[in-house]
Amino acid sequence: MTIGEGSMSTTVELDVRNASGLHARPAATFVRAAAGFHSDVRIRNLTTESLEVNAKSIIGVLSIGVLKGHRMRLTISGEDEADAAETLRGLVAGGLGEPVEPFRG
Repeated sequence: MTIGEGSMSTTVELDVRNASGLHARPAATFVRAAAGFHSDVRIRNLTTESLEVNAKSIIGVLSIGVLKGHRMRLTISGEDEADAAETLRGLVAGGLGEPVEPFRG
């Protein structure tokens, strides 16, 4: 994980370690959490070099195909970006409701 804070947004890079990545239930869990913040939350799959999409959209999140072992970047901007970054980082690190497996980069 890396966190970068600038005057315009916060970026967080995370390695996905749960078995199914951001598919179905884990994606829904992630999107619900992102939607709970006022800030704009964007997500990009760095492993596949996907486009950046709205992290509050289940269709957007599913479309970037984040699998176990992929690295993703969150870009968050708005009044509660620090809280959003920490919450979403913790959610992904905790496996999004699934067991977390060691990362073997």
